[in-house]
Amino acid sequence: MHDQVLRQQLIELLTGAHAHVGLNQGLKGLAPSLRGKRPAAGVHSIYEELEHMRLTQEDILRYTLDPRWKSPAWPEGYWPKRPAPTEAQWKACRTAIEADLAQVCALARRADLELTSRIPHGEGRTYLRQILLVADHSAYHLGQIVQTRKLLGAWPAH
Repeated sequence: MHDQVLRQQLIELLTGAHAHVGLNQGLKGLAPSLRGKRPAAGVHSIYEELEHMRLTQEDILRYTLDPRWKSPAWPEGYWPKRPAPTEAQWKACRTAIEADLAQVCALARRADLELTSRIPHGEGRTYLRQILLVADHSAYHLGQIVQTRKLLGAWPAH
């Protein structure tokens, strides 16, 4: 019973059900013309933040599941090359981030997996740590997306 409660709360944390906006709410109503716009010097565009979230989430997930996974070079491998996406890049980013998030949620739901057990190839890391890392990192960057939208005059989402 306690295990099910923990797993459900992890899902809610990952999907933004409580303390922060979720991915869909953070991007709701965003005009395509604002996806790649930087509102000020030193501030990433919404696409840069989203693609960074995607790349990082993918790395954490693949590292957790595949002992052969090779992480990208830090930091350049975790950020897009340009601030503005093409329509195809935006759609691919959205599709991939949602698919990988569903896999992280599926990992959290796996009843056969002891969340506090160490990943066999994970340098002492646990499955729970990896799930929390995805949630923490995503919440931070969703906050950055909200802040960027505020600076662009495109928040609250409608």
